[in-house]
Order: sequence, then structure tokens, then C-alpha cells
Amino acid sequence: MVERRTLDVGLATAGIDAEGRPVRVPLGLSGSPLAPAADEEGGVGSEHLLLNIGPQHPATHGVLRLVVELDGEVVVRVIPHIGYLHSGFEKLGEYRFYNQIIPLTDRTDYLAPMANNVCLAMGAEKLMGIEITERCKVLRVIACEMSRIISHLVWLGTTAIDLGAFTPFLWTFQERERIYDLQEAWTGARLTTSLTRVGGLLADIPAAFEAGLRASCERLPKVLDEAERMLTNNAIWCARTQGIGVISAEDAINFSLSGPMLRASGVAYDVRKDRPYLDYETYDFDVPIGENGDVYDRYLVRVEEMRQSVRIIEQALERLPDGPINVDDPRVILPPKTAAMTDMEAMIFHFKQVMEGVRAPVGEAYVAIENGKGELGTYFVSDGTAKPVRWRIRPPSFINLSALPKMAEGHLLADLIAINASVDIVMGEIDR
Repeated sequence: MVERRTLDVGLATAGIDAEGRPVRVPLGLSGSPLAPAADEEGGVGSEHLLLNIGPQHPATHGVLRLVVELDGEVVVRVIPHIGYLHSGFEKLGEYRFYNQIIPLTDRTDYLAPMANNVCLAMGAEKLMGIEITERCKVLRVIACEMSRIISHLVWLGTTAIDLGAFTPFLWTFQERERIYDLQEAWTGARLTTSLTRVGGLLADIPAAFEAGLRASCERLPKVLDEAERMLTNNAIWCARTQGIGVISAEDAINFSLSGPMLRASGVAYDVRKDRPYLDYETYDFDVPIGENGDVYDRYLVRVEEMRQSVRIIEQALERLPDGPINVDDPRVILPPKTAAMTDMEAMIFHFKQVMEGVRAPVGEAYVAIENGKGELGTYFVSDGTAKPVRWRIRPPSFINLSALPKMAEGHLLADLIAINASVDIVMGEIDR
């Protein structure tokens, strides 16, 4: 259970609402709660205001439009409007070979591209009945945990900016850039990695990669310690996050939330533990959970998850076996270029894969992984050709965002910014 601290920071509690949440009102200069203005007849008179936040606004973390109904400074209702990217990834995937879909997954959750690559490849491999090599499994675990770290680092830095703290943003993004250097050394790209292939990986890790990753694992906890020293017991940070955007465990389950959003409400569900993949059941790590389901608990959960990811990466590096990264099947994995240029059979396999793709048997398959934002799922339906007849993504951001109106109702407008940031959305996987 994550630890938290409660501070009295200039906000009065005016009772408890029907769901057991504290009703917060701002304090006046005298320390008494600010009273609403009265009309001429002695009653409270107000006219609700509709306010657009976004779709081009930094606090919406992408092209999200929030239509907010306000009673003064109090949020009455929030309506999220999505669909400004017009990406249509799922439909695009139906016109591509399975390996050609992988670059599309870079652009769904573009803050954790390698984990998206892994999920797509695992879905295709389950459909085709392919068992990957042991070295490939461990390298994919490393890729997923690196993705979780950089995703949470972006969240921590940008949320700190949303709430008025700029310095943690510099710390987290500096560390994120160092991990991006490792991604670039491995894949040749910093953001759109396209790491996986059905049956293996684009490439093995370079010679200096292990040393660089170990150095990053040694450095990251110190960066997190520094960020926590500035934020965890900071009076302003606690005021802006504690008791804000509370969602109960029951409601979190009913909204199908996942990831830190779910675990901060006290639900200890993690795909890596409950439905293990890539041999995660053999790794020693903890799943941090919260108690109150507020913005503060989501912050604590994500920080602790980064520490646990470091533990997993260190174990993965210790157990990383020698051997191939790709399955030994020329019908699935392209033969080496030298073989394709010198051996007729290898050239034929190369030609058929490039021109015809890898055929999957008739059927369907669903695979889920624990992405940084929650449960990321890939669902394929095959008609026996080299292209899926249906590709469906289960995007955690899209589903987690559905709880925003409930979490924001009754809070102040300023709290809406903190609540929206705590969801940790990325618009690439929200646009349908």
C-alpha cells in the first residue's frame, strides 16, 4: 500500500457528500468559507456557464476538447469530445500485412511505442501459434518496462507543470531522454521504434546497451527521490491532489478502468500478475495500490511503479540468455540478406513474405498486456489470408477517460485540470 501524507492547506471541508467524499470549498482571506452571492430575494442566484477547454490546450494533453458546465467555479458537468486526430488505425490495419501493422502501433500510444509493438506481435503470434525464443521473451520484457518508465516520466513531468511545478519536468524529461538514447541505439528511432516482428524482433540489442541500461536503472531511483522530495510532502501539491477526483473501487471496476487508475482505488489488478505473459510470473516485483482513489494516490502509484520496473529490468538483465531473437522459420522471419542474395530457396522465402505476407489460420485471438496506462489489448480476426479481416485495440486511455465526468463533478475548475492530468491519456489511442 502506498504511503501518503495529509496536510491542512487552506481548504475547508463543508461536510461529506452522498458518496462519502469530502466537499471542499475555498477559504476567504479571513479563513471562513466563501459564501455564494445572494440575489435580491435572498436566495442563491447563478447562471451556468459553458466553457470550452481545448481541443488546442496544453492542459488537455492532446487534441481533447472538454465542454465544461460551470456554476461559478464549480464543475457541474464535463463532456469530453474526442476524434480530432482522424487516424483510423484499426481500419488501416485491415489493409496491411501483420508486420506492416506494427508501425501503426508506434502512433497509438506514442509515449510507450515499444510496449505497443510487443502487444501487436503477441496477438499475431497467438493467432498463428508461434512460440518465440527465450532471449526474445526477456528482451520484450525489457522493452515493456522501459516503455512504462518513459510513459510515467512524461506523466510526472507534465502533471507537475499543470499544477505549477516546473523543475520536476526538467528532471523527468532529462532521464527520459537518456532512455530514448537507448531506444535509438536499439531500433534506430527514438519515438517510432517498430521494434517487434511476428516471431521475433527487428534487431538484437547493441554491445553497449546493457551497460547503458544498468546505468539508467542506477540513476532513475535518485531522480525519483529528488522529485518526491519536492512534491510528496509539498503543501501546494497535497492541496491540489489529495481528496481530488476520488473514484471508489466499485466505480473503478464498473467503468472498466485499468492500470494506475484502477490500482489507486485499491484494486490490485495487474495483467502481469493476474494473466501473466512473457514469463512475468517468474519475476519478483510488487504491485503498488492506493486506498483513496484520488489524484494523490495515482501519483504515488505511478512513482512506485517506476521503481518496480527498475527491479524487473535488473532481473531481466541478469537472466538474459544467449541465442537467437527470432524463430527459426523462414516462412515467418525474413532470411538474412546474405542468404537471400546467394541461396535460391532463401530468396523465394524472402519474395513470398514481402509480396504475399505471412498467412494466419482462420480464427480469432485476443492478447492483453499491462501497458503504462493500463490494460492494452489486441484482438485479431483472421479469414486465412495475410491481412486481418478485423483488428481491434483495447486502449486504456480511451476507457479510463470515460470516468472523467464522474471524477470532476462537484470540484472546482482548477481541480479539473489536475483530475484530467491524473488520467494520463494519450490521444493517439483515444481517437477511433
